[in-house]
Amino acid sequence: MDGVGAVVFDFYGTLVRMVRPLPPDHRGIFARRGLMAQGELWGDQWSVGPREGEEHTAYSADEATYTTWERDRLRRRARDCGVPQEALDELVDELDRAMKAISLELFADVREVLAALRHRGLLVGVCSNWFWNLETCVEEVGLGGAVDVVVGSARAGARKPHPLIYRELLDRCALPPGRVLFVGDMWVPDVLGPLDAGMRAVHLYRPDRVVDGSAPPLPTGAARISGLTSLLTGAVVPGV
Repeated sequence: MDGVGAVVFDFYGTLVRMVRPLPPDHRGIFARRGLMAQGELWGDQWSVGPREGEEHTAYSADEATYTTWERDRLRRRARDCGVPQEALDELVDELDRAMKAISLELFADVREVLAALRHRGLLVGVCSNWFWNLETCVEEVGLGGAVDVVVGSARAGARKPHPLIYRELLDRCALPPGRVLFVGDMWVPDVLGPLDAGMRAVHLYRPDRVVDGSAPPLPTGAARISGLTSLLTGAVVPGV
C-alpha cells in the first residue's frame, strides 16, 4: 500500500480546546428576559445544532442561507418551549451570538506536529463539524499558514459521519482514500466514519480529556494515540 500523503485533523477537541471566557449560559439568557420556565424547558444549549451525520445541503448554498437556517432552528425550539412571539427575534439574536462566542486555544503539541508533517511533504488538513466560519477560526488560532485544506460541515452540506463531508474532503485532498490519515478524538465521526470512507484513522485519546469509561476496541485500520507527537514516530502508521 502506498504511504500516507495527507494527515487530516478534527478541529475541536483535537487541535483546539475551549478556554475562558466561556460562552454565556442559555438559561441565564432566558432568565434575564423573564423567561425562566422556558429556559428550563430549553435544556442543553449545545443540543440545538444539527445532529451528527445530518445532511443539510439545501441550506449550505451560501452563508446567508445557512445562518438563516441556524436561526430558524433556534426560533422553532424557542417557540416550542413557550416563548411568546414578540420575544422571539431578540432572544434568537442573543442565543445565536452566545453559541458562537467561543474562545479557543491550541493544544500544546499542535504547532510542532503540523509543522513537522508539512516538512515531510505531507498535505495537512482540517475537517470538522463547525459553524460557517471554520476557516476564520483556523486562522484566528494561528494555523492559517500550517493547514492546506479546510473542510467544515456548514459549507460541505453534511456533518460527520455523513459520507458527503468525507467525499468533499477527499476531493479537496486529491488523493485516494487509502492515502489519507484522519486523526480525531470522537469515536464515530473521527474513526468509524473515516474508516467507512476508506481512509485510515487514528483515535486521539488524550488522558486529560478522557470521559468515564474505557476507549472502544480498535477496528482494523485504526490506531490510538494519547498525544499528537506520536504521529511523528512512524510507529502509528507506516509512512508518517
